[in-house]
Amino acid sequence: MTPAETTRLANGLTIATVAMPGVRTAAVGLCAGAGARHEAEPENGLAHLFEHMLFKGTELRDARGLAEAIEDVGGALNAWTSRDLTLFHARVMAADMPLAVELLAEMVMQPRFAEADLALEKQVVDAEIREALDAAEDRVFDLLQEAAFPGQPLGRPILGTPATLAALGTEALRHWRDRSFRGPGLALVAAGAVTHADVVAAAAPLFAALPAEPPPACAPARFEGEVRGERRRADVTQVALGFRGPGVHAPDHYAAELFTTALGGGASSRLFQELREARGLAYSVSASHAPFADLGLMTIHLATRPEDAERAAALAREVAEATAATLSEAELARARTQLKAGLLMGLEGCAGQASWVGQTLLAHGRAVPPEEVEAAIDGVTVEAARAAGAAMLQGPVALASVGPKPLKRLP
Repeated sequence: MTPAETTRLANGLTIATVAMPGVRTAAVGLCAGAGARHEAEPENGLAHLFEHMLFKGTELRDARGLAEAIEDVGGALNAWTSRDLTLFHARVMAADMPLAVELLAEMVMQPRFAEADLALEKQVVDAEIREALDAAEDRVFDLLQEAAFPGQPLGRPILGTPATLAALGTEALRHWRDRSFRGPGLALVAAGAVTHADVVAAAAPLFAALPAEPPPACAPARFEGEVRGERRRADVTQVALGFRGPGVHAPDHYAAELFTTALGGGASSRLFQELREARGLAYSVSASHAPFADLGLMTIHLATRPEDAERAAALAREVAEATAATLSEAELARARTQLKAGLLMGLEGCAGQASWVGQTLLAHGRAVPPEEVEAAIDGVTVEAARAAGAAMLQGPVALASVGPKPLKRLP
């Protein structure tokens, strides 16, 4: 990956570019360090609703006008919201990079927020919320967040609830934009057939009016670990166990990622081999680690027959503890290769590189070279990976389940 070039404007906005020889397109992303965990309790779902509403029109174009402007040049415009971030992104032919920057700036700097548009979009988001509530395999992860971080922003669903959505108005949207989308909390990144000077020239005047004051920081999260269950008629019980992991700045971050990959990162992992292949206790079983700014959440997820749920959850925990004690060099080597392959495969396209640079800029204050991550992964010893796993497993445990007989206690 070509090193990123960066320029920081007087108002704090960072503009970064990655030139990719041999491509003829460009990806442009505006990454904001504002997500669901930055919301107050009555605002739950506001970050996601805001993301939707920026596509409903600006002072210059309505929703159709935005869609036609990008699709007239064969491009695409989209966005996503997480607990830590919001990312708006566009894909275009190289010559249309200025248009992509213009549209992103227009959406953020001049949103329309019409009452009629909001009423219609609330119906769309309400359907999205209800779809997520209906899907047990999605619902169990929201319940796990709540069990791990009860009463905290990090424990609330990204989409919000039908009740919190109904209470949000245009004033809340404007307030969210004014407090969250400020220069120091934003990164505008372009990757592909671009030059740094051209991107800066296109973006700097359009974002010049951004406030220079930093956005407010969110409160640190506390992993507490409780039990949440939801009873529903189903032939499968969804179970998720949660453990406190390290955040992105922790020295054992990559050791925890490697441990988790060896534990449940694929069909060769211990969880898959023990629970599915050797015992037939689960159709799907996996482990993952989600690092936030201040801490992480390691999750073991499985879908099993209701009568096997308690046994399968107990066995999953036993396998995790055994992995922390006996992880082998061969397993660690395989996990290293999986992590590095996933990283590099994700960076083969313009969009992946733009997203990587934007997210690392906000998390670390600089564009982290992938080679640095590869070296950190290679530097983790089997002893360090075991220690990271043991540290996560020794803390409190969160439990969530959805099915005919939700689990009422930890296995």
